[in-house]
Amino acid sequence: MQLDPNAFVADPELLRALSDRSRPVPCPSDGVLFRQDEPSIGVFIFHDGSVTLSMHSANGHSLFAIQAKPGSILGLPGAISNQPYTLSATARSGAKISFVSNADLTSLMHSEPALALKMLEILAAEVRAARQALY
Repeated sequence: MQLDPNAFVADPELLRALSDRSRPVPCPSDGVLFRQDEPSIGVFIFHDGSVTLSMHSANGHSLFAIQAKPGSILGLPGAISNQPYTLSATARSGAKISFVSNADLTSLMHSEPALALKMLEILAAEVRAARQALY
């Protein structure tokens, strides 16, 4: 399956608003940002460097792995639905990443409904990309 990495890229206005509420995530070495099926704690904003998104089947077989693009919001479906992450994300050493907690994300959606709609656009793009990949 080949998933389009553009599906995760956010509108610049949304990126700015999330960045204002974020904290940096140090990446001195390669490391996992989140794992598929772990409880969601928030979203990660990918600014620069290298991040791989991947998904595995229930029996551990790799279904796909793609390189995220700068400007991507990672973990959004889990954060919005308060469900576990559906993908895994691994950052390479030196990647520039920031983090926004679920509570801060929810607060932003309530205080700025227009930005909540921009988050829905990302979710819709992810659904379209997944459906196209399956097709």
